[in-house]
Amino acid sequence: MDVAQSPKTKYRTILVKLSGEAFQSKDQGLSIDPEIITAIAHRLKTVRQMGARLAVVVGGGNIFRGVSGVTRGIDRTSGDYMGMLATIINALALQNALEKIGVETRVLTAIEMQKVAEPFILRRALRHLDKGRILIFAGGTGNPYFSTDSAAALRASEIGADVLLKATKVDGVYTEDPHVNPAATRYTRLTYHEALQRSLKVMDGAAFSLCMENRIPIIVFNFFEAGSIEGVVQGQAIGTVVSH
Repeated sequence: MDVAQSPKTKYRTILVKLSGEAFQSKDQGLSIDPEIITAIAHRLKTVRQMGARLAVVVGGGNIFRGVSGVTRGIDRTSGDYMGMLATIINALALQNALEKIGVETRVLTAIEMQKVAEPFILRRALRHLDKGRILIFAGGTGNPYFSTDSAAALRASEIGADVLLKATKVDGVYTEDPHVNPAATRYTRLTYHEALQRSLKVMDGAAFSLCMENRIPIIVFNFFEAGSIEGVVQGQAIGTVVSH
């Protein structure tokens, strides 16, 4: 049965970008914390129940970050591929958590791995969305030198997402790092050009360019604040909106 847009959500198709760090517990030293990933799954299930078609792009920084690997003597290409494999581990963990709470899910990966996930094929992905399944895109873009932010912008463009939600642990984009400077102020709205000109590290330049070209707004918000993602998809003024 195809999914119809619900009056509970402002957007029909949503792509959520989750960093790998969102999955880890620094207190317990766990790269993937079962309690945290279960909580994430419940939040995503709520959004799905609101009527939106939902896709997720996961990072891999909790396991391995390609750029940081360069400083350890690993060449950039190898490091980036290692990072892509880390995103697949996170995607499988998230799929497991979602399916345990009764949510149909598919992992689609840019790096073919037939034993554990489907290869990314756009028509197949769209059909899964129409059937109400949550999609988890893994393996980045499948190419080195591109971040998972770029992968999120690419997949959002391909599936025709109405919005890209950048889920973070901070409640928006600030003039400076609020953890370093408590006097930093939060932007409520920015244009793509302003974000680039001010070197605000929301997403990388390639991701901004794709979203700008395809007119996909980016909303940066604190995913872990109670009710935040539900409010965002309803159109409430939460976080920072980056658009034209």
